[in-house]
Amino acid sequence: MPISVVTSDLTRLPRDAIVNAANSALLGGGGVDGAIHRAAGPGLLEACKALPQVAPGVRCPTGEARITPGFLLPARYVIHTVGPVWHGGHRGEAGLLAQCYRSCIALANEHAIASIAFPAISCGVYGYPPEQAARVAIATLRKIAPDAMDVQLCCYDAHMASIWQDALNRA
Repeated sequence: MPISVVTSDLTRLPRDAIVNAANSALLGGGGVDGAIHRAAGPGLLEACKALPQVAPGVRCPTGEARITPGFLLPARYVIHTVGPVWHGGHRGEAGLLAQCYRSCIALANEHAIASIAFPAISCGVYGYPPEQAARVAIATLRKIAPDAMDVQLCCYDAHMASIWQDALNRA
C-alpha cells in the first residue's frame, strides 16, 4: 500500500474519498470541516443531517466514521471521522486517534475505495501535537490499509508536510 504526503487543498484532490476531520454533530464547522462543507455545497450538509443521531446532537462519536457522497468535490465520497481532543495524552487520545483511521479504512473497504486522502486529524483546534499524531496515523495505516489502496496524507502547508514526511520516513 503506497502512503504519500502531499501539500495541497484537500478539497481539490481527485480521490475516491477524502476524510473530513469533523465534529460529532457532522453539521460543518471550522478548519478542514468547514472547507469541505463549503467546497461540497449544500448537499453535504443535507446528507449529514440525514444521518441518524446516536445521542442528542451526536451523529458520529469520537473514533468512529460515517460516509456521504462528495457532491461538488472531485472526490466521490467524504468519510467523516471525529478525532480526539488533546488532553495531554493521558485520556486515551492515541487509541482514539488510531480508531479514527481504522474506522475510515473499514468504510473505504466496504465501498471499494481505492484512493483516499486524510488530513492531519485532530491537529487543528483539537490540539493534538502533529509529531505524535503522525506517528499514530502512519503506524495504524501501515497495519490496516490494504496493499492496493493508495493513501495520501494531505497537509495544508510545507511545515506540516515536513512533520508528516519525517514520521513516514522513520516508520
